[in-house]
Amino acid sequence: MKTGTQSEREARQLFGFCIVDGNLDERRARLVTQQVLQSKPRGYLPLLEQFQRLLKHEYARHTAEIESAVPLPDDLRIRVQTRLADVYGPRVTSLFIHNPALIGGMRIKVGSDVYDGSVRSGLAALARSFGLEIAKGRHAES
Repeated sequence: MKTGTQSEREARQLFGFCIVDGNLDERRARLVTQQVLQSKPRGYLPLLEQFQRLLKHEYARHTAEIESAVPLPDDLRIRVQTRLADVYGPRVTSLFIHNPALIGGMRIKVGSDVYDGSVRSGLAALARSFGLEIAKGRHAES
């Protein structure tokens, strides 16, 4: 049986095969997965789990979740997308989410980076200072 370290190392190698010109090639990722599933090398399930984790991390780095208390007007959406492309590159994909629980402001998450300018965040910080917790709520915008 392979160790976790071996699976991680091999998953990183497979992931490296999927990077073309600094970007993830989804076709290659599918081919790598199919090849591993067909050949079923020893310890292939932990290997695929690690590979999937790396793929999820890469997708998250290029996906921006923009939450707002009210639906954003088109001009503001375009400005937000433009600024995100300036910071994270042109391949960032934006997902706008309507979340009335924010009360006001905006919350943007790209990968592990979170920018929270919502009223809810401020209220939550205040509540924590009093030892209270605010309930979470979230609704996808169509």
